[in-house]
Formats: sequence, C-alpha cells, structure tokens
Amino acid sequence: MSDLFSSYNLSGLSLENRVVMAPMTRARAVDTVPDSDTALYYAQRAGAGLIVTEGTPISDEGRGYLYTPGVYSAEQVAGWKKVTDAVHARGGKLFSQIWHVGRVSHTSVQKDGIAPVAPVAEIAKNSNVFGLDDGGTPGLVSPSAPRALNTEEIARITKEFADAADNAVKAGFDGVEIHGANGYLIEQFINAGFNTREDAYGGATIAGRIRFALEVVDAVVARIGASRVGIRLTPFSRLFDLHAFEGEEATWLELARELSKRNLAYIHIGNAGGLLTTEEGHKFLTAFRKAYQGTLIYAGGYTQETAQRVLDEGLTDLVAFGKPYIANPDLAERMRNGWPLAASDHTTFYGGAQKGYTDYPAYEAAV
Repeated sequence: MSDLFSSYNLSGLSLENRVVMAPMTRARAVDTVPDSDTALYYAQRAGAGLIVTEGTPISDEGRGYLYTPGVYSAEQVAGWKKVTDAVHARGGKLFSQIWHVGRVSHTSVQKDGIAPVAPVAEIAKNSNVFGLDDGGTPGLVSPSAPRALNTEEIARITKEFADAADNAVKAGFDGVEIHGANGYLIEQFINAGFNTREDAYGGATIAGRIRFALEVVDAVVARIGASRVGIRLTPFSRLFDLHAFEGEEATWLELARELSKRNLAYIHIGNAGGLLTTEEGHKFLTAFRKAYQGTLIYAGGYTQETAQRVLDEGLTDLVAFGKPYIANPDLAERMRNGWPLAASDHTTFYGGAQKGYTDYPAYEAAV
C-alpha cells in the first residue's frame, strides 16, 4: 500500500510525495515569455512531489490560445530558467508540458494569420479557443478551418517537439511531458473517427494511428533520454469534436504496450477519474495497467480520499490535482495536515495579472 505522502523514485528523480500538480493553462504570458509572476506562481506550489507546467507550445504553429508561454525561443527559455530556479530553490521538481494543438486554434493566434494545421482539413465543431474576435478583443472564439498536413511536414513537427524538449532541459526542467491528450494534434492522429488520411499516418490501421505519437516520443527520447520523458493521454476523449471509433480500446492498449518498451518516466492519464466511474472504464484502466509496465499518473477530479483509494488499489503510482492547486498553493501540505481547502475564483482562471494567480495565500494555522 502506497501513501499519498510517501516518497517516490521517478526514473531516478526523487519525489517528496506522490502528489502531482496537473498542467493548467493560466494565460498570463502576454508576450509568450514566462515572467517573475510565473516564477512566483510555480515556486509557491513547489510542495507538490512533481509539478507539470501549463501547456507550452513548441512553435508559433503549435499555439492555440493567447498568452500561453512557449518554449521555442531564447527569450522563452531564459524566462523558464527563472521559473525552474525558483522551484528548485524550494526543493520542487518540475516537467514542462510540450504542446502542439493542431486544429484547435484560430487564425488570430497563428503567425501572420495563417490557417492551423491538422491531420485532416476538418474544423473542430462546437468548440472554443482563447483568441481575438473580429474586433480584436480577447475572448472565446470558434476554431478556424485547418489545412491538412502533407506527409513531409510531419517530420518537421516531430523535430520541433524534440527541439522544445532540448530547450526545456536547457531551461532547467527535470523533464518534459509530451501533450498527447485532450483532442490536440497527437490525439487527432490517434482518433480514427477524425484521421482519415491514406498515407503511413492514416487512421485505417492501429500502426498508422499511433505512428506520429511514437515518432514524437522516440525523437524526444533520443534528444534528452527516456528517464526525462513522460506523455499525457486521455483515452476515449471526446474533447474538441473527436468521436468514438471502431477498435478504440485496442488502439490505446497497443499504444500502451509500445510505450512500455521505451522505459519512459511515466504516462499521465488525464481523464482517469472519469473513466473509473464506469465498470467498462475500470476494466480498461486495469488492462492499461497490465499493458504498460512503467509509472502511471492519474488525474481527473481527485480529492485526497479518492486519490488514496486508487493508490491503495494499485491502479496508479502518482495522482495529479488541477483546480485545487489554483487557490491552494500549499495543497500537498494542507492535505497532509488536514487543513481546510480554499475555493478558487473561476473568473480569474484565464488571463489577467496577479489576482487569482499569485495572490492565494498559504494556510496559516491558528496559534
């Protein structure tokens, strides 16, 4: 039985506890460069065993939302170095989540207003991104129509993932988490309901569906080493207009088996909490645990009690918490000591300045 507050060896990286701060977009980097507020925000939360940062675009093309800090320029790397130094000074560990959104973007956040890219030129219906409206005002807008990537372009994007990983290590990160979840580019290739390509990356076979994901993983591993690489997945995700498809479970389990061969730092299942609410989902995650022999992180609406339960059942090794970390920078300490949790202001989740970002205090016990 593993206690939520026991230490953990993550591929040679010693974690003080099994509490992970989940990646959360906060849209505070107006010029795409992390600043002193970013450093303070993450340093305040260094009590987590592991911090996974907000999604960090690997290129201008990979960007889908305004004000997200990238990891592809010298200025961005220098900004992140201040963040990693601040977190490490407080004993924390952190991975950068490297990100390409694919079609989940808008021309207003693309360089020179060009169309986003995707496996197939099909718009994400009934979806929103954070961009500029026709009047130039920031807010939620519908994704723009994408253009389909040609086969030769895919290798370029794979290299950009590897370059971003290299930049993250130069910035002082302990590793990277490849964003393969939530309906973004990697999952767009995996989903046969959307990926109707007819080349080697096409959706007609499992090998074609998972090829891009594995090539990205292999390129990143080759650049920074397997022990520094994790990947986030959301099996059966329906985000951003993705749909069920024949052979879906077999696809995810084959991906799990292939990733197991690569000795990664971890797989982070971002929707595990939701999957476990059904018998079918529980069976799937049990099968996934058998197929993937490495470290697993579960996320998806966990409380201290439900987190300890999945650890007790042996379903996962670490548990990630998202929204509770917004208003509770000392979340791990509060849970360990039984201190009350503060409520967050959802109106300040995205954009703005310090309010709702760095102004939530740590708990002070009554003397």
